[in-house]
Amino acid sequence: MTLKDYLHPLPIVAVLRGISPPEVDGVADALTFAGFRILEVTLNSPRPLDSIRMLAKRVGASALVGAGTVIDPADVARVKDAGGKVIVMPHADVAVIREAKRQGLLCIPGVATPTEAFAALAAGADGLKMFPAEALPPAALKAWRAVLPRDTLVFAVGGMKPDNLAPYWEAGADGFGTGSNLYKPGTSVDAVREAASAYARGIAALPKR
Repeated sequence: MTLKDYLHPLPIVAVLRGISPPEVDGVADALTFAGFRILEVTLNSPRPLDSIRMLAKRVGASALVGAGTVIDPADVARVKDAGGKVIVMPHADVAVIREAKRQGLLCIPGVATPTEAFAALAAGADGLKMFPAEALPPAALKAWRAVLPRDTLVFAVGGMKPDNLAPYWEAGADGFGTGSNLYKPGTSVDAVREAASAYARGIAALPKR
């Protein structure tokens, strides 16, 4: 499957920063029930590879599971061995992108300029993480869209909430990423479920394409 296949019904990457293995099953069930199909465990979480392994076993048949905050090319193989299938980065290090593609994984690097965007695509990126979106207004994305290849997938990440998705969507975002507004370490499953439902409603309110 391609990255685009996982954008339905909810084109949002769930960033699980700080999650621990005992939380994984409940959080995964709450998110996938709401429609999330891309889940990343950041590598600066406690025992991240164990959490990725558990996520892959729990929801890997229907969701894309992988790692976020990947900055070392050597971690790519470890993520793959744990069952991860996507590498998400805060930056656009082409060495990490190329290693992800060499290992047969999808890769979404973080970019903040057109220069970084084109370099990442040339290295094989499957999508681009516009990061941090708080510092990159929708007008910037609209300008990027004028020059990026038409089929480039762009995710607005950073400060995305259910009520501020529309301007980026209208500027050409294909999806979003959200972390602390969806999940924080120790968040109850009920709270995650409520937040996930709010994002689902936010997506449902966006204009159809």
